Amino acid sequence: MPNTLPMTLRVYRKLSSAMVPLAPALINRRLKQGKEDPERIGERRGMSRDVRPAGPLVWIHGASVGEVLAAGALIERLRALDIRILLTSGTVTSAAIVAKRFPPDVIHQYVPYDSPRYVARFLDHWRPSLALFIESDLWPNLILQSAARRLPMVLINGRMSQRSFPRWRRMSGTILALLDKFDLCLTQSRTDGERFSALGSRNVIVTGNLKLDVPAPPADPVKLEKLTAVMRGRPVIVAASTHPGEDEILIETQRTLAGFFPQLLTVIVPRHPDRGGAIARLVEAAGLTASLRSRQELPTAATDIYVADTLGELGLFYRLAPIVFMGGSLVERGGQNPIEAVKLGAAIVHGPHVFNFTDVYEALDRAGGARVAADREALVRQLGQLLADTDAHDTLVAASRDVVDQLGGALERTLGALEPYLLQLRLEMGAADA
Repeated sequence: MPNTLPMTLRVYRKLSSAMVPLAPALINRRLKQGKEDPERIGERRGMSRDVRPAGPLVWIHGASVGEVLAAGALIERLRALDIRILLTSGTVTSAAIVAKRFPPDVIHQYVPYDSPRYVARFLDHWRPSLALFIESDLWPNLILQSAARRLPMVLINGRMSQRSFPRWRRMSGTILALLDKFDLCLTQSRTDGERFSALGSRNVIVTGNLKLDVPAPPADPVKLEKLTAVMRGRPVIVAASTHPGEDEILIETQRTLAGFFPQLLTVIVPRHPDRGGAIARLVEAAGLTASLRSRQELPTAATDIYVADTLGELGLFYRLAPIVFMGGSLVERGGQNPIEAVKLGAAIVHGPHVFNFTDVYEALDRAGGARVAADREALVRQLGQLLADTDAHDTLVAASRDVVDQLGGALERTLGALEPYLLQLRLEMGAADA
């Protein structure tokens, strides 16, 4: 196999093999940064304490929280067919979300570091029957060794961003060698499909975005009741999945809007919860009052900004806020998925940088189902109008729900494309039971 690969991948394979002795140092650094689970570090080396279940096993891989959640409805449909699921991801936060939201029979593992040795251990242990890679997390050794074992692989919910596409075009031989290993490439949009085709993908089918078919996130009813009681009567704005550089803007926005809406409460939910303390210090430096959820604090009448620095509670805060600012969009991080907030009745405001979800935001903006704010002044204006004008808020919410309903259906189209593989698995299950 190596002799048929482009030079870039041959060099990558040699370097990733040579780096194995340095793995302990890398792991220790990541442990100190809180980026690894010390109880499950063996999984990063391809080792597992879990036993492979008997029968067909579908392996689904996604990079982090967004990809894992996108697979939720698909996993439920596969489980309904009595197919066992192995779900891999690469972040501590995604593992926590799986433990919280997915049934216990869904096996979660951390994806192994992309070394030939670690990948071989992983594949030898789990022996998956079908591999589904979500969006664009394409690790070369993982793909090449899976292909060498003749494991059928399908790229689902495929996304090729405006930023990534020109970079991959400059490395056309490398990306072609990887994409060529996939039997099917199921993409989120026509634009994504055209980009994958231009890079050499075979059998490209536009199935739509699975994130549009994800159910609304859950909320603990006891926690919801407590927060509803302490927030009752106050106008509330939620800033979801914020990144550094946005928090300062939101703090100033709160200060300005509070002059017109004196009881206004802004809830900041940072993309990375470990930033909660830093955000609280920014709030206090601005002369405002903060409460931190990680300290078990509830917002009081004096709280200006509630820092919700916990994991997996966006469903709770979306239910409490009529207006949601989607983070990662005032800074160049590509924006966050607005669909869950839309499904829970929130009016969406976002910044200009939404290239991670271009088609969704374009459809929402075109239909009047979201509002764009390019800077702090525009953010103040848009949020203020929605706080003051109930009819404008309700019109925006209705338009956004219509858009999401129209764009749905990716789950059924994805299952239709996968049907030949699922039929083969069911035949194998029947033969084993006979």
